[in-house]
Amino acid sequence: MSLDPGLTVEALPERRGRAALGFAGGVAGFLLTLAITLFGLVVVTFVIGRVVPIDPVLAVVGDRASAATYQRVRAEMGLDLPLIEQFRVYLVKAVTGDFGRSVLTTNPVIEDIRTYFPATIELATLGTLIGTLIGVPLGVFAAVRSGSVLDQIVRIVGLVGYSVPIFWLGLMALLLFYAKLDWVAGPGRLDIAYDYLVTPVTGLLLVDSLMQGQLDVFWNAISHIVLPAALLGYFSLAYISRMTRALLLNELAQEYVVTARIKGLSEARVIWRHALRNAAVPLLTVVVLSYATLLEGSVLTETVFSWPGIGSYITSSLQNADMNAVLGGTLVVGAAFVTLNLVSDLLYRLLDPRTR
Repeated sequence: MSLDPGLTVEALPERRGRAALGFAGGVAGFLLTLAITLFGLVVVTFVIGRVVPIDPVLAVVGDRASAATYQRVRAEMGLDLPLIEQFRVYLVKAVTGDFGRSVLTTNPVIEDIRTYFPATIELATLGTLIGTLIGVPLGVFAAVRSGSVLDQIVRIVGLVGYSVPIFWLGLMALLLFYAKLDWVAGPGRLDIAYDYLVTPVTGLLLVDSLMQGQLDVFWNAISHIVLPAALLGYFSLAYISRMTRALLLNELAQEYVVTARIKGLSEARVIWRHALRNAAVPLLTVVVLSYATLLEGSVLTETVFSWPGIGSYITSSLQNADMNAVLGGTLVVGAAFVTLNLVSDLLYRLLDPRTR
């Protein structure tokens, strides 16, 4: 028995061994790329911390401190060391998660990140779910009805999502749905009356409130998150629907689709079971990249809605010259973005045999 010309049963173990080695090599290459990229990110954040026109010592001691106090704090912060030694110390601390202490909150920066980052994860996750659940079907319908009125509407919706500033959309949404119609709660993550009723476990308020049976807190949190999440979902929808349309149009032009139609398969089965299934692998990477973008780029949305996420934390820290917090938050967000990008590339290689 032979599976293809030149391939015998006896040769299968050898081919499987080569495949396993290739997979191991791919994983090793992924880890090496991740390490190099994160190292480059550490270098960039270190350089930013040294070239910005903000004196971190003055941010700690104030501009009325004596020269002796200034020099003492400068030595304690390691800024009197040679630049290469400063980078070595910064690298070692960054690897261990030590980003110093925040001037604004007086807490270790890593603790602040653990407090604020889950709020951003919660918002970006819900936004990505909204964008995916609506954007994929819209992209499919636009591809199937290419050139129709529906296709033009979907493309215009996507164009608006890309073109209109997200902070303007956020302000208009607050004016309409909160101030005028009173359909949703206002800025913030929770009403003051519900503060401290839920003990943080995962940091995700919706999850923690459900786990602890605090349904009043859960629904209040839903009322607060629905508007900013919908806004981010619209931004994500614009990208996902456009990419879904392009990927599906490419699949519908393939010969196997023509063959399936000739065989008499229904149009719905051809589209949803065959064409979309083959487009699902690159589409998965599109969704992951969209999620990474929302994690990194939700600063304006968090500012407009007073959302206590990592974007608001970095912004307020920058305004107060709190460089430890700015650099620590930037490094963590950048690491998350880089990791998700590389994971999407690895998933594409694992799930699509053609790339191997």
